[in-house]
Amino acid sequence: MSRTVATIAGILGLGLACPALGLAQTELAPSLNDYLPSSEPEVTRDEWRQRIEDARRRAKDVLRERREHPELSKPIPVDPDLVATESLLNDESLQRGDIVATKKGMFVYKGRSDQPRRDEDFVPVNPKSVR
Repeated sequence: MSRTVATIAGILGLGLACPALGLAQTELAPSLNDYLPSSEPEVTRDEWRQRIEDARRRAKDVLRERREHPELSKPIPVDPDLVATESLLNDESLQRGDIVATKKGMFVYKGRSDQPRRDEDFVPVNPKSVR
């Protein structure tokens, strides 16, 4: 056991005496130049502060515009029926004979894959009355 302890101590001592052989090596922390593209020069402190002030000024201008004209920043309401229709017309996986269910009923796709889709390509399915 003493031989094992001596061997471990010797290895650890060697690592401390010769840092190139040590297990843990320290690396230098990255500098600003590591994050900037090589073509751009390093930004001075004053330039950086000016950029921050410009960004703050632009943010205040946007807030002021939104307060003065709230109607411009309101989201446009989306019509779910229009979205569903556009989705059907743009669905490239749709094939002739496919049936789609919508809020207005069920429709069979009668169009052709080599032509653009139209509303007329969707024919209503008339269910037979069951007695």
